[in-house]
Amino acid sequence: MEKKAKILATLGPSIYSESKLNKLVELGVDAFRINFSHDTSGIKKIISKIRKIEKRKGKKISLIADLQGIKLRIGKVKNGNQKIKYNQKFILDNQVKTGNDFRVSFPYSKILKKLRKGNKILIDDGKFLFSVIGKSKNSVIIKCKSHNCILRSNKGIHIPNLNMSFNNLTAKDKKDIKTATKLGCNWIALSFLQNEKLILEARKLIKKDIGIISKIENKSALKNIDKIIKATDAIMVARGDLAIDIGHSEVPKVQLSLIKKCSENSKSVIVATQMLESMIENNTATRAEINDIATAIFQGADTVMLSAEAAVGKFPLQAVSTMSKTIISTEKYKRDHIEDFKNSIITNKDPVKSILLSVKDIAYNPDVKAIIVFSNSGKSAKLVSSMRPAAKIVTISPNINVSRQVSLLWGVQSINSRDAKGWKDMMSISKEIIKKLKFIKNNDFVVITAGLPFGKAGMTNMVRLYKVGS
Repeated sequence: MEKKAKILATLGPSIYSESKLNKLVELGVDAFRINFSHDTSGIKKIISKIRKIEKRKGKKISLIADLQGIKLRIGKVKNGNQKIKYNQKFILDNQVKTGNDFRVSFPYSKILKKLRKGNKILIDDGKFLFSVIGKSKNSVIIKCKSHNCILRSNKGIHIPNLNMSFNNLTAKDKKDIKTATKLGCNWIALSFLQNEKLILEARKLIKKDIGIISKIENKSALKNIDKIIKATDAIMVARGDLAIDIGHSEVPKVQLSLIKKCSENSKSVIVATQMLESMIENNTATRAEINDIATAIFQGADTVMLSAEAAVGKFPLQAVSTMSKTIISTEKYKRDHIEDFKNSIITNKDPVKSILLSVKDIAYNPDVKAIIVFSNSGKSAKLVSSMRPAAKIVTISPNINVSRQVSLLWGVQSINSRDAKGWKDMMSISKEIIKKLKFIKNNDFVVITAGLPFGKAGMTNMVRLYKVGS
């Protein structure tokens, strides 16, 4: 049984070799994430390796450019890390100098001015707690309230209940969008957005064949979630920073709520952060981690993500294998409960959604082995995927970037092919592809859906039931 949910792995030193990348794809990785918060100077060579593997395997691979956004970070620390004792006083200032055992750079003057005595400061994804005990014009004095605290260079800072508006792309983000486009990335992931404005700004800077993923990681985004979902192509439940902002115990219900909302609106969902955290150091997962992956699949996530487990972990191959096996095991049970997705989709009298729901109904016949979706822009592919049909989904697009983009979607096998010139040509292309699909035999049925007129990205308005060999 092939898995339907997809695996997204973060690129890093642990998997940069071509042999490792090749093995990861064999084990079930469908997409790679480039973290633009870190050094990406050599990433072009890595992408070249991935595209070679893609061609060799005949499997489209999606690339996600994850922008840094407005995440607050400390500067560099001497030797990369600095031990801070419990109750030790420490300084955050706006000097652009390497930190030491009594200070570190925090280059955000407006925020330094806003901080007050008693404010809590969380550093390194909430691992270490500090409290503000004093301040001057360009610095604040903080006291360490954690044991075994080690500050590392460029780690993120979170300040609970700090209300500041961040509604624009940073200069770095704009530069990274240009770089991501040149590198051939298929998705742009927006970090720390608070509302839909950042999405609309990014949309003006990217090509139509690049999708936008909105990372949900703060209270403001949750307050504006309906508008964000409407404006974006996909959502990432970024549970690390989200947990710091809303509290760890609130994350499970928010994860379920976001997946449900996205299902209703036919938008893809990625669940991320610490899914197999223990496998950074260990070659086996905990039972709780296995359950976490299964829960995301049961809830309806399209994609589950590996971060440090793949990028810098000691056992990236084992981590991907564990994730893939868990997905397959869970989907064996879940396929009997997948009809729930059809019932949750909001059509709002949308004729295209209604057409594709009828496609899903036809495809529930056990003799129907596949749905072939001609999709120039990827929109139809996204809609069919969101409806979770029982039959396999094969998408066809003349645009290689669209083919790569939709390969991240649940259940989609993406094929790049010439565009159909007309009805007969559409059937000719379909028959060519069916011959290559080993799971389809003579007398099996295939549902073919497309938009007329051919050659234009528009609405899906045609459905044909084809008996193979007839």
